[in-house]
Amino acid sequence: MSTDSYKRGWDKLMEVDGEGGQRVIDSLKEIAPDLGRYIVEFAFGEIYCRDGLNIKQRQLVTIASLTTQGGCEPQLHVHINAALNVGLSAREIIEAITHCIPYTGFPRVLNAVFVAKRVFQERQVEVAG
Repeated sequence: MSTDSYKRGWDKLMEVDGEGGQRVIDSLKEIAPDLGRYIVEFAFGEIYCRDGLNIKQRQLVTIASLTTQGGCEPQLHVHINAALNVGLSAREIIEAITHCIPYTGFPRVLNAVFVAKRVFQERQVEVAG
């Protein structure tokens, strides 16, 4: 990957995740710096910068994917924050998670909803009706 991919990816990461994204990448510097670079260059420099979906749609897909995988609660925390950062409402986030029930089941959806609840409390965001 090129320096252009890294710069493009870093800019997109900051747009989407802001300080939370920087903390993730910084936390990898001592243990797995290449992993951090892959996240920036590939996930954000290539995938997040593709045409076809807007940034809100990308975050909904990411939240649904993490919900259905299960065991991804730390990543859900980051991406629910990111979803709020890019303008999704708490209601839209909860609806996307709820939509996963028939495909993944109640336990994973409940885990994701409780992560969302924590993020909303941390950011003092109310879920409107």
